[in-house]
Amino acid sequence: MQTWKWLYAPKTPFNWRFVRNVLIKTIILFVALNVVCVAADPLPALGKLSAYNPLLGGRERLPYGENPDAAYNLSLYQIDAMFASHTLAGTDKGNEYRVLLIGDSATWGILLEPGDTLTGQINANDYRTADGQPVRAYNLGYPTMSLTKDLMLLDYAMRYDPDLIVWPFTLQSFDRETQLDTALVQNNAERVQNLIERYDLDQDTDDARFVEPSTWDKTIIGRRRALADLLRLQLYGVPWTLTGIDQDYPADHAWRAVDLPEDNTWQGFKPDTFSPDELSFDVLQAGIQVAGDTPVLLINEPMFLSDGANSDIRYNFFYPRWAYDEYRQLLYQHSTDYGWTLLDLWDRLPGVDCYTDSPVHLTPECSALFAEIVGAAILEVAGTQ
Repeated sequence: MQTWKWLYAPKTPFNWRFVRNVLIKTIILFVALNVVCVAADPLPALGKLSAYNPLLGGRERLPYGENPDAAYNLSLYQIDAMFASHTLAGTDKGNEYRVLLIGDSATWGILLEPGDTLTGQINANDYRTADGQPVRAYNLGYPTMSLTKDLMLLDYAMRYDPDLIVWPFTLQSFDRETQLDTALVQNNAERVQNLIERYDLDQDTDDARFVEPSTWDKTIIGRRRALADLLRLQLYGVPWTLTGIDQDYPADHAWRAVDLPEDNTWQGFKPDTFSPDELSFDVLQAGIQVAGDTPVLLINEPMFLSDGANSDIRYNFFYPRWAYDEYRQLLYQHSTDYGWTLLDLWDRLPGVDCYTDSPVHLTPECSALFAEIVGAAILEVAGTQ
């Protein structure tokens, strides 16, 4: 019978030197990877590596959410990853007349399913330009009110070769002191600082609200939250593709106030203390410049007009009448002076049943009415190009 030597071979003694060498090499490799991570930020490149579009369906709106388990969505600060997950990144332009919509939560569509948003309703109407191009709209809104945030997203979105930019907004997005309050802006300091310098905006590039990462923050450990968010965005793509759910739709929610406080201030200002310089019209003008030869349709978005208590003082919870009236006058003045294309729809959908939890968040039915008005304006702009 053949004897198998391995059955009787003595066991190899535990080699501490081997373990030591493995640990040392692992530490050296880990340190080297951290040095590379600090020297060359890998997040933009990693953000562009997405399972969306090639494997999973592209999202109809930019990622945003605070309840990922219910909405299969999350908020993150990596703009490359946000756009890579969007259907825009996976769509060949072809013959389409490409319309990009930027703006606040009303454009993004709080409490609205993707097909009920302004963008979804425009696409459902199957518009075609005079020369037969199909109109395709893309929702690049994001749920915070800041023109600077809109400008940052528009600057990135121009790489997708739009034919028209549609920019809905309301007075809340113009307040100069809150332009940098948005976390997405604060965590993209270099992008925003570049825009401030490029267009000489009335903002401070050294503002303390900008998140300036330290050397430690740039290491793999320091970036563990950002790296985890990139991975989670991909993982949530599977249930999102299967369900189409990208936000939490509570069975009951707070409704916009009808009875209003007896308060005539806006952002701490009273009529005798307010200056037009408090509004960020320079950011709006910068957006026109970013668009270059691409036309921009500015829309003063519809809002709820209360008829309840103190409605003689305030239009709604957001605005005292004096502040909003002055804003509209300034908006018209700037549009005339600079040749902007403006669609003022502030009182076009005044019905109490049009608005949900905010003076600017629409119901599906009124979103459809809004889309019909905007769709007609899109065709008019397309016909004049």
